[in-house]
Amino acid sequence: MPETLATDTVDEKPVPPTTRTVSAALLVGPGLGLAVLIVIGLTALNSTADLVVDPGVVTRYGLSVVRVFTEVCAAVCVGSLFFATFLVPPQPSGVLSADGYAGLRRAGWAAAGWYLGAILTVPLTAADAVGKPVGDLLSAQVMIVLVEQISQAKAWALTAGIAFLIAVLCWVALRWGTTAVALGLSLFALLPVAVTGHSASGGAHDVATNSLIYHLIGTVIWVGGLIALIAHGLRKGNHLDLATSRFSRVALVCWVVMAASGIVNALVRLPLSDLVSTNYGLLVVAKVVALLILGVIGYYQREKAVTGVTAGKPGALLRLGTVEILIMVITIGIAVGLARTPPPTENRTVPSQIELLIGYALDGPPTLGHILFDWRFDLIFGTAAFVLAGLYLWGVSRLRQRGDEWPWGPTACWLAGCFVLLFATSSGVGRYAPAMFSVHMISHMLLSMVIPVLLVLGGPVTLALRALPVAGKDAPPGPREWLLAFVHSRFSKILTQPLIALFLFVGSFYGLYFSGLFDAALDTHWAHLAMNAHFLLVGYLFYWPVVGIDPAPRKLPPLARLGVAFASIPFHAFFGIALMSSGSVIGVNFYSQLGLPWVPDLLADQRLGGGLAWAAGELPLLIVVIALLVQWSRSDAREARRKDRQATRDGDSDLNAYNAMLTEMANGGPKKD
Repeated sequence: MPETLATDTVDEKPVPPTTRTVSAALLVGPGLGLAVLIVIGLTALNSTADLVVDPGVVTRYGLSVVRVFTEVCAAVCVGSLFFATFLVPPQPSGVLSADGYAGLRRAGWAAAGWYLGAILTVPLTAADAVGKPVGDLLSAQVMIVLVEQISQAKAWALTAGIAFLIAVLCWVALRWGTTAVALGLSLFALLPVAVTGHSASGGAHDVATNSLIYHLIGTVIWVGGLIALIAHGLRKGNHLDLATSRFSRVALVCWVVMAASGIVNALVRLPLSDLVSTNYGLLVVAKVVALLILGVIGYYQREKAVTGVTAGKPGALLRLGTVEILIMVITIGIAVGLARTPPPTENRTVPSQIELLIGYALDGPPTLGHILFDWRFDLIFGTAAFVLAGLYLWGVSRLRQRGDEWPWGPTACWLAGCFVLLFATSSGVGRYAPAMFSVHMISHMLLSMVIPVLLVLGGPVTLALRALPVAGKDAPPGPREWLLAFVHSRFSKILTQPLIALFLFVGSFYGLYFSGLFDAALDTHWAHLAMNAHFLLVGYLFYWPVVGIDPAPRKLPPLARLGVAFASIPFHAFFGIALMSSGSVIGVNFYSQLGLPWVPDLLADQRLGGGLAWAAGELPLLIVVIALLVQWSRSDAREARRKDRQATRDGDSDLNAYNAMLTEMANGGPKKD
């Protein structure tokens, strides 16, 4: 154990390595064995007669078995990092406690297994895709070419690189902040494979991919978090009651997310009539049954196990949790078998070229009626809009219940920002944005310039700090303390430094559209999700210290705020002019494949988008200037009231002294004796 950790954790008992190893084996071993048997059986059911080219026994069975191992390691890694970050408290110094460090080391071993499994999956996935035995492809030159051409192989290679980085972080980290970064990386590592599988192809792939992202994140936090919690109970760690209580609330949310997203994903892939008549449908039914069983067990765990742990009797948690883990790992085996089973294609409508490329059909040009009423709900950002609005209103309600007031202005700004987010991603704007550059630019401007301004004016951090309970001097830190730690972190201070924020905000315009990144991202749904998230985040980071009412890591004076806001104007103008004056079409290959009849001239549509980008910079600037003037006026009024109160307390001594000085100056200076 490193010296720093040993110095800061002398008050907590060490855990023998053999105890951790035995605990992990008892938890994961039986379920992993059953899961392997399940995928082997399911792979055998997928007869080689259904394959165009048989890649061989090693590839067919090896890929399934390795994927089970890899996904279990991924779940243990994410869950252990989640446990170390949020379920057990660190020490007051920010260094992990012995319990958190045990979870971190478990995550490190799981990340190493995740890396190994991902590396093995790369050649197996390539061999399965080209229909050749894996031994025929074990050449560096051949493998590099295949990884470049096969999206799933490339995704597994990227996952392996991220898992390796996570493993390194887990072995060198000692502090809570680094553990939180590793958790974020582990969740991000789930995405490359998720967005390049069955869900990413065919019609409605936008809904299928979005629902799968929710499903995966809910699954790994639930499965891995429970494994970490039971391992913590077996090693008789500290704060078991706190960890159990926190995880029980998280588990309920995860179950709801898994159930809802799983149903949506299944309905996208097959009609109800195929549930009992196809292998794919039967696997979906089996997975639903497993989830229902897990939901019942989870209910009893929340009702009984939490009470038992609080009373000092953790037996119910260990018994129910162990059974739950067993069923969870088996469910992972079913999910891997489901991923290896192609959805039924009989009686399915052949999607059009537009549906294949963007996931859905377009009913004519983007008229005002289509923009306003032709909606397609975005599961990621549309759901985020409702969740953010709901949490904000909950915070306002909590303040009013205890007799505190919250201004209506920030509430109106926040709700307006949530509505514009919903409109930009789920209305006709969001529907036509992937297919037309001009509509995409409208969405871009709303996401990066309008929505962030409205959200920062809502003051969500201030509201959260007032609404969330304070943990107390000797109590473990909670959501309020986590939020404060993020606001005051070095990471936040760096990103909100005016020059860095300005570079990220305006530099991303040029870097995305004039570097070829936009061209490469157009034909993949995950890239659209990444672009939208990037626009929102960099816009929020830029406007937070400029016009936000929340406490920012870097506090700027009013004139500096106004200067930073005006500094971005020329960059937006030049960007719009560059688009309008360009003689080449950005993303010409993708837009040509769409072949929209109402866009006969792609260059004209791009120039229209450039004009919209140029003109759109005026509205956010107007909002920013008005907000700054209002804040400036209120600041002066507060200062005047402060001086009035000071004058009342000291009899206006400052004014009397000033008048006396003027009198002396008028009389030729102070009198001499």
